[in-house]
Formats: sequence, structure tokens, C-alpha cells
Amino acid sequence: MKPKIYIKFLLSYVFFGIAAILVLCTFTQRSITNYLEKHEAQNLYREATQIASKYAANFTNTTLSLEDFQVRMESLSSYLSAEIWVVDSQGNVLFNSSDSSIGQRAANAHYTTLPDFDPTSFGNTYYTVGNFYDSFSENTITVFSPVTANYRVRSYVLIHKPVATVTEVTNHFMNITFFTVGIIYICAFLILLFFTICFYRPMLKMNSVAKSYAKGNFEPRISLHSNDEIGFLANTMNYMANELNTLEEDQRKFISNVSHDFRSPLTSIKGYVEAMLDGTIPPELQDKYLNIILFETERLAKLTQSILDLNQFGRHGIMLDVADFDINRMIKTTILTFEGTCNKKGLSFDLVLTGQELFVTGDMTKIQQVLYNLIDNATKFSHNNSAIKIETSIKNEKVLISVKDSGIGIPADSIKKIWDRFYKTDLSRGKDKKGTGLGLAIVKEIIQAHNEHINVISTEGVGTEFIFTLPLSKKEVQ
Repeated sequence: MKPKIYIKFLLSYVFFGIAAILVLCTFTQRSITNYLEKHEAQNLYREATQIASKYAANFTNTTLSLEDFQVRMESLSSYLSAEIWVVDSQGNVLFNSSDSSIGQRAANAHYTTLPDFDPTSFGNTYYTVGNFYDSFSENTITVFSPVTANYRVRSYVLIHKPVATVTEVTNHFMNITFFTVGIIYICAFLILLFFTICFYRPMLKMNSVAKSYAKGNFEPRISLHSNDEIGFLANTMNYMANELNTLEEDQRKFISNVSHDFRSPLTSIKGYVEAMLDGTIPPELQDKYLNIILFETERLAKLTQSILDLNQFGRHGIMLDVADFDINRMIKTTILTFEGTCNKKGLSFDLVLTGQELFVTGDMTKIQQVLYNLIDNATKFSHNNSAIKIETSIKNEKVLISVKDSGIGIPADSIKKIWDRFYKTDLSRGKDKKGTGLGLAIVKEIIQAHNEHINVISTEGVGTEFIFTLPLSKKEVQ
């Protein structure tokens, strides 16, 4: 897969740079130039107005000597870096700060005349940009202010300043702007580099590892050492891989155990049936082997039902028929089903029950299945002529139900595994011929479906005690 996101980021970065340069070279430069021209024209206009009101009127009325006017205008012209003109209504240049020969008051004085000079051509503006009637070889900013006397316009004060001075300032501003944008562009590149190292590369790693997980290979791991969301996501994916790997291993074990537990009775049934059909087993012995076949068939039926029960409990949102019932009475009723087994092994029940009646809240049918499985285990692994103790007690609005035997116990390394499906301890294999290894798994699923807990305490060679909880009925609390 092509790195489309990264290409988009790179293209965005390049586009940003090109767009920034184009905007700076067009809109920004033009805007700065216009602003500086307008600002410069305003400054020149103020000076032209001052000259028109203070000096030019006196010069036009000959109350101010040419020499004094010349000196003052040359000083002001030098300060403004501009030319100052005084022009009459006919376009005759009466004074030019850059040419002292213009404006001599003599009878035969010769004035430079501006052809087609028209003050109204300025319109509503107080300045114009251009060569001003071909008077300059370069564009200039020209402002004008009328000189009035007795409410009549006698002449005009014009100030000319080259646009090049404004362009020079504009270029200076643009250099600063380009430098600033360059720094921003470099910073953007550093951000892109940071994104590549800290985000994009880890995303590529996670994408590659995720593809491996999709193909069933859960061995690759993502090695990221960061405390941000990317690191958290990497750790989550590693955890997911561990869980999936464990789940796949459990699934293989589950299938292996199911195959083993089904194969053994099926092989026996097939062998005995073939033996009876080919005459290997004589007719007088067939009843014995038919009973064995019946026993194995019952094992298969029980195993199938247990798997169906586990499948039902494994679904999310299992429906429980919750009601109040007497747990003491249920215990007494359940132990009656083990009367035959207890008589054969000489087992007895020691009941330590709280009160004549003790109501709890739960699914009565499924809790009875829990009791049956726990008592069934106790009878299988108890020594002959021993007692099985069943006790109920109340603690913090919870009812604790305990089933304790005095049997072979469970090895310490098997305590955590007894809840696994099809798990059987080595000590139980010789005794539990009819077991499926699913009883305790079903018990745990039922208790967890009730949002309750079950624990086991066992000492090898001494016995085992299972304790689970159920909520005390509200009628008992009252």
C-alpha cells in the first residue's frame, strides 16, 4: 500500500510553500506598496499645505524675497528628499527647488511651462503617481496644495518624490517578510520531520504488525517506548496479540481435548459393536458389553450437553430467570440424588445450614446445577467412609455456600487451571472415569453470570473446599 497520508502531508507542505511565495510576491507586495504610497502622500500633503499657507502665498505676493524662499525650500526639499515646485494656474513653474534659475523676478523672466497643465485632472485626490506631464524620467508621487489670496487660487504648491524611495522601503519590508516566512517554513519542515519520526513511522510499524495478526501470525511485537496515545495503542496491540495467541492456543487445546474425549468412547462403542457383529463376542456376553456401550453413550450425551451449556454461558447478555428461593431446601433436595453413590462409598453429609430457611436471589435451575456439579466432584474424589460438609452463612448481605470434602485434594500447580475447559488433574484421571472436565468450567460461568464469585481452597491429601456467593434475598434483609 502506498503511503497516501504521508504523500498528502508532503504535497500540503510544498503547496503551502508555493502558495506563501505567490501571495507574498503579489498580494502582500502590492498591499505594502499601496499602503506606503498613501502614507507617504499624506505626509507630503501636510508639508505642501504648510508651505502653501506660510511661504508660497508670501512668495507669490512678493512679500517674501526669492532668496529667503529659495533657502527655506531647499532645506525642506533636502529633508523630504523631494522636489518642491510653485506653479501658477497657466502651468508656469514659478519656482523649482532643484533649479535656482527658475523664478527670477525680471521683466524678461522665462518660466518653464507645463503643457496641458490642468489642476482639475487631479480629481478628488490630493496626489497622483506618474511622470507628471513627462517632467521626470521615473515615476513620482506628486501632491499639490492650492495657494489662495483674497479667496482666489493664485498658484499651486507641488511636491514630487520618486516612487523608488517607496519601492526601497517596500523591498526592505518584503525582505523581512520573506525571512519570517522562511523561518516559518523551516519550522513547518521540523514539525513534518517530528510527525514522521513520532507518528508516521510508528503507524507504519503498527500497520505491518496488524497485517501479520490478520494472517494469524501473532509473534511480531511493536517496540515503542512512549507515554502518549501512540505508545498506549502499541501496548494495546501487543496485549491483543498475547490474548489472541493465548486464545488460539486454548482453541487448539479445546479441539484436541474434545477430539480425545469423543474419540475414546466412540472407539470403544465401534469396537464392541464390530465384535458382536462378527461373532467375536458370544451372544451370552453381549448384555455385558451392551451396558458398556450404554455407559459410553451416556458419557457422550453428557459431554455434548456440557459443551452446549458452556456455549450458552459464553454468549454476552445471557438471560437469567432470577427469583427468590430457599438455598437450604435446594441443598437438601440435591444431596438426595447422590444417595446411591454415597451408600456404595460409605459417604455421609454434614449439613451446617443457617436457619430453617435461607432465601437467596438467583436463577434457581442454574444454581442447582452448580450445587450438583460441586457435590458430584466431592463424591468422586472423597475417600471411602468420609464426610462431605456443606455449609451456608451470611456476611454483608451475601450468602456464602461451602462444599468441602476430605478427599485427595488438588495439587498447588493445578489450582488455577481447574476452571479451564477439559482440564483434569493427573490425580483425578484414575478416579474420574465419567468426568468430562467441563463441570467446574460450567460452575464458574454460572456464578459469573450472576456477578458473584467462587473460590477454592485445597490441600493435597487433605481435601478441597469450594465457596461461592449469592445475594441475600431482600425479604431476608427486611
